[in-house]
Amino acid sequence: MKGKKRWNGNGKKRLLAAVLGLALTAVAAGCGGPTATPKQGELKDPPKADSGTAAGGAGTAAPAGRHTTYPLKVKDATGKEFTFEKAPARIASTSPAETETLFALGLGDKVVGVSDFCDYPAEAKAKPKLGSIVKPNEEALIAANADLVMTGVSMKADTVNKLRELKINMYKVEPKTVNDVMNNMLTLGQIFDRQDQAEKLVASMKADLKKVQDAVQNLKPEQKKKVFIEFSPGWTVGKGEFLDELISIAGGINVAADQKGYVQLSEEKVIADNPQVILYPAGIKDDKSNKTIDEIIRTRSGWDKIDAVKNGRLAPVDKDTTSRPGPRITSGLLDIAKGIYPELVK
Repeated sequence: MKGKKRWNGNGKKRLLAAVLGLALTAVAAGCGGPTATPKQGELKDPPKADSGTAAGGAGTAAPAGRHTTYPLKVKDATGKEFTFEKAPARIASTSPAETETLFALGLGDKVVGVSDFCDYPAEAKAKPKLGSIVKPNEEALIAANADLVMTGVSMKADTVNKLRELKINMYKVEPKTVNDVMNNMLTLGQIFDRQDQAEKLVASMKADLKKVQDAVQNLKPEQKKKVFIEFSPGWTVGKGEFLDELISIAGGINVAADQKGYVQLSEEKVIADNPQVILYPAGIKDDKSNKTIDEIIRTRSGWDKIDAVKNGRLAPVDKDTTSRPGPRITSGLLDIAKGIYPELVK
């Protein structure tokens, strides 16, 4: 090959739309209870993830357990301080992960608008649409008249600030780890007076974490699989992002961990790294070739020499649960762990 061949396709659009908002670091971060993380929601008395009682629903009254004491002061991922005099009654979301969290907390009946990509749970599809996850429709956001608008990893801080200038009350989260995701849920449980439901969600996530950790805990260093993930055509992920952490928690070694953030892959580097397992999201196609990611992988020049390709270790994972840092992220972790160690994780 001459030089480093890169797959551009519609890369940036795919990166943001198909992964981060449909969302897109260490193993120890998932082992214990969530603790405060820089740039995440900060509470004067942060909630503990020790128990959970009431189940969440699509739209229910606040459970009979503990209730939030207002006024409540919270800082979001941008550092902006919010003072809540009561639980927001009208909520909008420009992020699929946050939409899932709102419904999981039993707040579906209070959601007055969602992004064009919010498709889970099914009830979210019927909500008024607010446009892109990166740059939503300003008129639609204003018309929604929401008390609070949730946004996530896909929206840049400058976009958030611009919307705030329009008097839209934007609250941003930016989780980098599973721990961050759980912390955010507990914080939202306090903001929306859904503490019991938030704690139950976190307890369920911790159970998924423990299942994976128990399954891979006896792996010796030489037994750990080298893993490459192509989460969108031509794109992989390095250290510092939750997808990298999921691979680590699952007992794998991310071959792209020597890079940082979301990066375009180098075909030559992947051949040299020689991963034993290649993970890819099922159902995503390249815009230009109309081929699925596994079809692209199998036909790349020289990739037939990679152990994962030679040995048939291309493992599909769910494109949503592995890319949306919300309540189903540990379900995505289980999916990744099964793809790497199907003999260990059932």
